Amino acid sequence: MSKKQRSALMSKVRSADTKPEWILRCGLHRLGFRYRLRNKNMPGRPDLIFPKYRAVIFVHGCYWHGHPGCKDATMPKSNVSFWTQKFTNNTERDRRVVRELIGEGWRVMVVWECELKKQTVETIQRVKAWLIDGRIATDQIRDVEQTIDRGVLLSIAEDKVHYRINSYNEK
Repeated sequence: MSKKQRSALMSKVRSADTKPEWILRCGLHRLGFRYRLRNKNMPGRPDLIFPKYRAVIFVHGCYWHGHPGCKDATMPKSNVSFWTQKFTNNTERDRRVVRELIGEGWRVMVVWECELKKQTVETIQRVKAWLIDGRIATDQIRDVEQTIDRGVLLSIAEDKVHYRINSYNEK
């Protein structure tokens, strides 16, 4: 792949309105949760903000945020020193932002891209339980399975992403 091709590919990487974000947003909305998006005045601009629950959620891409133990968090083979520093800075910034938000009285949860792709319904159930009960749920998936059809959710998220990408290209 040429440098020009890599540059074109990297320009398509979005930091907001990603497919994993849309999956979580659509799932939680179907369960009746209402939220705000990316408040510029909050540390780290959380992806989802739930003022009612005093909670925020970050939807992290495994590659960019260095998800420990995930096969999607790989190191590029070229320019290793640059990428090592880039990923280190990202994870340090993530830790600092979480500390700041907790210091301001917010509850913070990180949801990983791979969780939303591989265990969609289970992840949404876990987030629901955390929002309501303030804990991470590991118990049975109950009412969420009837409310959320994984295939429909993934299809909606895909449509939303394509719509957003087209709106960026029109500008």
